[in-house]
Amino acid sequence: MATIEDSKCHMEVSFQLVIYMHVTDGKRHAISNSSYHVNLDRYKYGHGGSRAAEYLKEHLFENLLKHPQFMTDTKLAISETYQQTDVDFLESERDTYRDDGSTASTAILVGNHLYVANVGDSRTVISKAGKAIPLSEDHKPNRCDERKRIENAGGVVMWAGTWRVGGVLAMSRAFGNRMLKQFVVAEPEIQDLEVDEGFELLVLASDGLWDVVPNEDAVALARTGEEPEIAARKLTETAFTRGSADNITCIVVRFHHVNEDPAEPEVEQE
Repeated sequence: MATIEDSKCHMEVSFQLVIYMHVTDGKRHAISNSSYHVNLDRYKYGHGGSRAAEYLKEHLFENLLKHPQFMTDTKLAISETYQQTDVDFLESERDTYRDDGSTASTAILVGNHLYVANVGDSRTVISKAGKAIPLSEDHKPNRCDERKRIENAGGVVMWAGTWRVGGVLAMSRAFGNRMLKQFVVAEPEIQDLEVDEGFELLVLASDGLWDVVPNEDAVALARTGEEPEIAARKLTETAFTRGSADNITCIVVRFHHVNEDPAEPEVEQE
């Protein structure tokens, strides 16, 4: 994992959260041993505070693992857990004057199935046989389907330096953000892929990277054969030198396929 934080104050309430987890037979596994391992980072995009990101850090995966259908219907479990965790967070903040928010991009490997879920404007891209394939689509207010959903709910999308919900938030889905909750939902979009030997690596990153580094460039840099940590650092440095005006968070996950048990690919992440 690598991060760069900018020094500007953005008038926007949002946080970035990137998580990776490997699950087999209902048990959580680290990258290289059989203990629990979650790698996440969160960076403040605005004035709302860090509470939403901290709450997700403490509760999101624990809630997911407790879902009764986590192993039998993982996509349903992810969707319901995201939305219920959002409800729980808002309830926990009911008596405060804060209006924290957080995006989330998650990659979960259950056996040989990879589930990528996204809420907000972070993004996950996979390298498959050298080709960059986005596994999530940014939740931007000017995305046609998102704009229609927001307007059908009574909201407005307007230009204020960029397209924003109510002229405030530059993403159309997020955790928290109580004042815009009617329009800014925490329902994730989920991709389900069966892992095969063509899967090389994942790049999970905040919009601070994707704003200036195309998917193909990110995969090309990450495929240099270097350790994931070094690759992630190079990606963040590249985004910074290309003039990214936002915080940059990046995680690279590399697949190691084991011929003896192709249904259980090994992964290496930093």
